[in-house]
Amino acid sequence: MAKASDIKNGNILRFNGELVQVEEFIHRTPGNLRAFYQARMRNVRSGKLVEYRFRTDEEVDIARVETNDYQYLYEDGDSLVVMDNTTYDQHNVPKSLFGAPVKFLKEGMNVIVAFESDEPIMGSIPGSAELEVTYTEPAVKGDTSSGALKNATLETGAEVRVPLFINIGDRIKVDTASGSYVERAKG
Repeated sequence: MAKASDIKNGNILRFNGELVQVEEFIHRTPGNLRAFYQARMRNVRSGKLVEYRFRTDEEVDIARVETNDYQYLYEDGDSLVVMDNTTYDQHNVPKSLFGAPVKFLKEGMNVIVAFESDEPIMGSIPGSAELEVTYTEPAVKGDTSSGALKNATLETGAEVRVPLFINIGDRIKVDTASGSYVERAKG
């Protein structure tokens, strides 16, 4: 068991039977009172925020988490099949671990998955993705208002708002976190 003083930002703890990731960890010494650690943690599964004050000598359970790069192969029901880039082992990872950005995931993309004793607990995809536009309405001639946007469907099936000059077949860069258009892909 580790002490509270061993905790660092980003650590994953087993806290009240749940896995939580430490987002902010501050040492406080209020006047003539005892020192303590103020922690803001996010539940790995539900995403709920937890605030807690640890005594400096309180015992904590820091989870052993292995984070690795994997290649996304294909979708299998409610899970994604990913392959370890070094051992070529394949794992099924629940789609829900990746959150909303999963709709921008294309076969062959690299993803990061964190495992705690062979159980996948977190997943993240790259911050941006280059995807092809499979459908969008053609721009109306004379409609050149700056900042005007239209809907476009991408090769992964995701829908984004794009500027009027984007056409079917264009490759665009998308911010996967916000789901917004960034720029037309170069090359």
